[in-house]
Amino acid sequence: MSNGAGKFFGGLIVGTAIGAVAGVLFAPRSGKETRQVLKRSAQDLPQIAEELGSNVQYQADRFTEQAQRTIDETLVRLQEAIAIGQEASRKLQDELAISIGGSSNSSISEGDHANEDEE
Repeated sequence: MSNGAGKFFGGLIVGTAIGAVAGVLFAPRSGKETRQVLKRSAQDLPQIAEELGSNVQYQADRFTEQAQRTIDETLVRLQEAIAIGQEASRKLQDELAISIGGSSNSSISEGDHANEDEE
């Protein structure tokens, strides 16, 4: 479930409690009956609060686990990208070294030929 589902269930529990209180207040009962119903409802509030707290904790744990998985997956992809970049850099350095090494050898050999011609 996503974070939105946790908000939904939390809202559902709070809405149910509010609806129950409103229903009791507007019901056609005597004051004594209404007070008794309110007393029972008030006694249920700790249980409702505990259920809501458990639900919120569960959703927070799930969100934390999902975030950790996402971070771990992103870290692995980043490490792979860095390794690929380093390998590409090494290849380019090798190609550049070969290119520079080949052109400096040809320059040296051309210089040697020019010196031989002068002699």
